Amino acid sequence: MANDNSVSRARYDFKKAMEEIKNYRGKGTELISVYIPYGKLISDVMAYLRDEQSQASNIKSKTTMKNVTGAIESIAARLKTFNKVPENGVVIFCGEVPRAGDQTKMVQYVIQPPESITAFLYRCDSSFFTEPLDGMLVDKRYYGLIVIDRKEATIGMLAGTRIKVLKHYFDSLVPSKHHQGGQSSVRFERLIEIAAHEFFKKVADSCTTCFLDDILDMEGILVGGPGMTKEFFINNNYLHHELMKKVVKPFFDTGYTDESGLKELVDAAQGAIVDMQITSEKEMVQRLFREIRKTDGGLSAYGEDMVRHVAELGAVDTFLISSELRKYRAKCQCPNGHQFDMTVDDPDADVKCPECGSNAKVVSSMDLVDDFFEMSEAYNSSMQLISGDSEEGEMLLRAFGGIAALLRYRVE
Repeated sequence: MANDNSVSRARYDFKKAMEEIKNYRGKGTELISVYIPYGKLISDVMAYLRDEQSQASNIKSKTTMKNVTGAIESIAARLKTFNKVPENGVVIFCGEVPRAGDQTKMVQYVIQPPESITAFLYRCDSSFFTEPLDGMLVDKRYYGLIVIDRKEATIGMLAGTRIKVLKHYFDSLVPSKHHQGGQSSVRFERLIEIAAHEFFKKVADSCTTCFLDDILDMEGILVGGPGMTKEFFINNNYLHHELMKKVVKPFFDTGYTDESGLKELVDAAQGAIVDMQITSEKEMVQRLFREIRKTDGGLSAYGEDMVRHVAELGAVDTFLISSELRKYRAKCQCPNGHQFDMTVDDPDADVKCPECGSNAKVVSSMDLVDDFFEMSEAYNSSMQLISGDSEEGEMLLRAFGGIAALLRYRVE
């Protein structure tokens, strides 16, 4: 449980840090990005930084020169804490960014990426350089999706929690029925079969284009649709032979063969999608809704105050927390000496003391999702992050503020 939580937390922290880093803009060319691959000597990087610091003295703007020099010194100081570069490398982002008014603040992020950094890179620009890390945010495992009948077909993919339409065919020109008799009937039947054959070939060729290049990252191909067309399409080997090896059986009945059909297919195939994130998320939130609908509230809690209360009693089995939350848990103190914890949108803003109403300062703060990760460890609970990409995830965020829990036992 603890290991699952730590992996999930590391993934969340990486994603959130990348969001923050991408949003920063410097007043000049003064934000520094340093990518250091495994095997690169720290001493070599320090020598490189000293050379860059020397060149910074040529910058015409005194403010920019000061900010660049300060960022290089900060990076060098952080590198001194490393004996060697971590296995996947390390990336450091550092620089002065604007805050309220004309003020600035120094930010520094030290990222140990989930995949290997392959080359050393130093860049100083008005924004941080994140391109080498962007692809690491994507769950590369995916399912191919096909929904098909004789009139329409849609090809898509399920990656993480996202369903993406890759190709849609509408109006295949295959006649659905005719009123001819005798020899005309036989001729029309043959024309129908020829048209269907050409349509299936076109869909299969698109599947090859969409899926074959990335087949090593593919978990499987889910096939759905109304009636028996899906079985005919697969059993008659229209798909490329390598793709045929990936087809998940049995096939799945859906009422539609457009984008809605892809969503139907994913819902129908949940039992087959063993490890994909969307399935466990949907199951957890649906279980929460079932508990809430019980007359006594079942084994559920929702809303931040209620969830914190039941957690302190040791009653939480699994925290269900929206990964879209962008709030902070702050420790605060007012001039009259009152100390209190509060959830805030902005850790740099003043807050009101609930005891005396005076303006209070935020002494320290932590990302709210990270705060719940720590609670899950303290109370030996599981932690399930719920993305906003599914209907269930949207509802959790909108209806319950993104915070709920499944309980071990009822709390009155």
